Amino acid sequence: MKPESPILLFDSGVGGLSILPAVREALPGAPLIYAADFAGLPYGGKTEAEIAARVCGLLGRLSERYQPRLICIACNTASTIALSMVRDVLETPIVGTVPAIKPAAKLTRTGTFGILGTEATIRQAYVDDLEREHAGGKTMLRHAAPDLVMLAEAKLRDEHISVDAVANACTGLSLQQGGRDIDVVVLACTHFPLLRGELQEAFGKDVTLIDGAQGIARRIAALSDGQKFASGRPDRMVMTGGATLPKPLVETLKTYGLDQIDRI
Repeated sequence: MKPESPILLFDSGVGGLSILPAVREALPGAPLIYAADFAGLPYGGKTEAEIAARVCGLLGRLSERYQPRLICIACNTASTIALSMVRDVLETPIVGTVPAIKPAAKLTRTGTFGILGTEATIRQAYVDDLEREHAGGKTMLRHAAPDLVMLAEAKLRDEHISVDAVANACTGLSLQQGGRDIDVVVLACTHFPLLRGELQEAFGKDVTLIDGAQGIARRIAALSDGQKFASGRPDRMVMTGGATLPKPLVETLKTYGLDQIDRI
């Protein structure tokens, strides 16, 4: 393993940026590449077959080009659908992103918690399995909130978004039978923590919002234990799609330490 071999974070857009700071904190010397599939955004409305084919193909190309020491699929939708397939295809260690159902079940005081995700994520058998394994005796309510993905993308482009728009995207969760008892909400899309302030205001201070960023960072650190790191070049973003990124987003990326943007 070359010391300059990067850790690759992959998402459909900017959602994986909610994980990047936790990874940097856990592994401050590790070189990073953030890969954004803007050409395929959003994933949540696509079929399982479309997502699996796209993710496997892109990660194969990225792995060949950048020779990462580890790949993190920083996308719940892609992870719940394509994680096992990518692991079958690539020899590189792969860390997935899955809904934080286990800690939510432990944290709830009312016995009822919610999960917000994309349509594709919340319908997966993988999520059913997590519920059976970790939420026995608890009530888990699911809601697809695809509008939050594009609201998060807009926020990082410095576009105005309102709390009302965020709240409207989530209303279906609390309107379900038993929804008023929810005291913990799992943010089961990496885009959603980018709206934490707006979501907290929408749900109220008595509802705890949780995501998996810290756990993912710990897993990446554990798999990288004992490895040597050397940054051969600045961390950067690589992206699909031909459109020029708006200047506010470019400036936002710089605050995450991603000063260079390449296209693949």
